[in-house]
Amino acid sequence: MEFLRVYGRVLALLRDERWLAAWLAVANIAVAALQFYEPVLFGKVVDLLSNAKNQTSEALWADTRSLLILWAAVGLGGIGANIVVSLQADRMAHRRRLAAMSRYFEHVLLLPFSFHHTQHSGRLLKVMLTGVDHLFGIWLSFFRENLATFVALFVMLPLSLTMNWRLGLLLIVLILFFAVANAWVVGRTDRLQAQVEDYHSQLAGRASDALGNIHLIQSFVRLSAEAGEVHRIIGQTLAAQYPVLNWWALLSVLTRAASTVTVISIFVLGTWLYTRGEATVGEIVSFMGFATMLIGRMDQASGFVSRIFFQMPALADFFRVLDHQSTVIDNPNGRDIGRAKGDVDFEDLNFSYDGKRPALVHFNLHVPAGSTVAFVGPTGAGKSTALSLLHRMWDAQSGTIRVDGVDHREIKLESLRRNIGVVFQDSTMFYRSIADNLRIGKPDATQAELEEAAKLAEAHDFIMRQPQGYETLVGERGATLSGGERQRLAIARALLKNPPILILDEATSALDAMTEARIQKALKILMQGRTTFVIAHRLSTIRDANQVVVLEHGRIAEQGDYRELLAKGGVFAGLVATQRAGIESA
Repeated sequence: MEFLRVYGRVLALLRDERWLAAWLAVANIAVAALQFYEPVLFGKVVDLLSNAKNQTSEALWADTRSLLILWAAVGLGGIGANIVVSLQADRMAHRRRLAAMSRYFEHVLLLPFSFHHTQHSGRLLKVMLTGVDHLFGIWLSFFRENLATFVALFVMLPLSLTMNWRLGLLLIVLILFFAVANAWVVGRTDRLQAQVEDYHSQLAGRASDALGNIHLIQSFVRLSAEAGEVHRIIGQTLAAQYPVLNWWALLSVLTRAASTVTVISIFVLGTWLYTRGEATVGEIVSFMGFATMLIGRMDQASGFVSRIFFQMPALADFFRVLDHQSTVIDNPNGRDIGRAKGDVDFEDLNFSYDGKRPALVHFNLHVPAGSTVAFVGPTGAGKSTALSLLHRMWDAQSGTIRVDGVDHREIKLESLRRNIGVVFQDSTMFYRSIADNLRIGKPDATQAELEEAAKLAEAHDFIMRQPQGYETLVGERGATLSGGERQRLAIARALLKNPPILILDEATSALDAMTEARIQKALKILMQGRTTFVIAHRLSTIRDANQVVVLEHGRIAEQGDYRELLAKGGVFAGLVATQRAGIESA
C-alpha cells in the first residue's frame, strides 16, 4: 500500500539517530503502559471502597494508602516519560528536518541539465519546503502520539481481555471499525488528493514563473491574464479538494458515533454482567476508562491518518526527486588529474537530447593543448552541445571525450570542472554582491585579485560607480545590471578561476564594439597558454583561431584555419560573405 510505503520511508530517514529513536520508543512504551494501568488502579479503588463495609477502618486505610502511593508513582512515571518524549522528539525532528532539506538541496544541485530542463525551479522549491515540513510533522506526531497509540492497540488492548473478555471485545470491535472506515475513505479519495497536489504544484510553478518574469508581465500588460490564470487553477484546486473533504467529514461523523455507541454498550453490558455477578463495579469503571483513553487515541490516530493522507502526494513528490538518478554519474573511483595540460580529443561522439533528433553525429576533433578552436555555424548546429558534453552537463550516447588522454568519465567531476572555465552566452548572476559573484571563480580571492580581474575584463570602472562598489547586490539573476555588465563580470570570474581549458560561448555578444575591442585584448591575454574553445557569431573575432570548425546539423562541414577556409570558398566563406553584406546594408 502506497500509504505504508511512504510512511516507512519517512521513518527510515531517522536511521542516523536510530539509538535515540529506540530510546524514544522505549519511553513511549512506558507512557502507554502507565496510561493503561491508571484505569485499572481507579477500578481497584472503586472496588475497595465498594467493599469497605467488610473491612476495618485500619485495613481499609492501609489498602487505600498502598493504592494511592502506587497510583502516584504511576502518574509521576508517566509525566517523566512524557517529558523525555516531548523534549527529545522535538529536538530530533528539528535536526532531521534540516538534514532532509540539506540532502534534497545537495541532490538537486547534482542533477544534470537533462533533469533541470524539464523541471520548474519554483516547483522544486515548493516540493522541498512542503516535503520537509510534512516530514517534521510526521516525526513529531509519531513519537509524541502515534507510537504510544500503536503500543496501546497491539500490546495493552489484548491484556484487557484477561480482565473481562466480553467488555474487551467491545473495544476491539471499535478499533476494527476505525481501521476499516479509515481504509475505506483513503481508498475512495487517494487519486483525488493526488490531483489536488498537482494543482498546488501548478500554482507554485505559475507564480514563480510570473515573479521571475515581472518585466514581461508589466511590459506586455499581462497582469489580468496572469492573475486570471492563477484564479482558474485555484478554482480547479477547490473543485478537486471539496469531494475529498466531504468523505473525511463523513468519516469523522461515523467514528464519533461509533465511539458514543461503544461507551454506552460498555455501560449496558457491564451493568448486565454485574447483575449476574460476572463483573465488578471496578471493572466497569476501568473499562469505561479504557474506552475513553482508546477513543482519544483512535481520534489521534484517525487525525494522523487524515493528515498523512493529505500530505502523501507531496511526500511522494519529495521522494521522487530524491530517487531521481543522475544521467551524469560521478565515478566514485574517478581520478583527480590535478591541473590539466589541456589536450582534448572528441572521438566519434553521437548525442541527441530527445532520442529522436540528433544534435551531434560522428563528431571527431583533436585539440592540442594551448590552441584555440572556434566553432561556427547556424543556431542549432551543435556548437554549444559539443562543449556542454566536454564539461559533462550532459553525457553522449556514444563516443568518448579525452582530456590529456584520459576518458573524461573516468575523471572526478570536481576535478574535471575545476580545469574548465566557462563564459556563457547568458551570463547569469546570484542575488549576492558583485564580490561574491566574482569569487565563484576563486573563493579565496583577495580584494586586490578581484580588482585586477575586473580591470582586465573592463568591469572595474562600472563596479566602482555602483552604490557600494564591489559589495553592491546585483539583484536576482543580475537583474540590476545590463547584459554587457553581466558578461564583463562573467569574464572576470573566468579570469579568477584561471583554468587550463576555457570555453567562451558568445562571450562578447552583449557588448558594444568599443568595449568588445578592449575585452578582446584581455581575452587574448587570458587565452595564452590555454586550450580555448570559442563559439562566435561575429566571425571577424576568430581570425586568430588555430582551427575553425564549421558545424551543420551536428556534423563537421568544414575544418581549417580562418584564411584557409575563406580561400576555399565553401560553407565558411558563405557565412562570412553573408555577415559582411548584413553589416554593409546596416
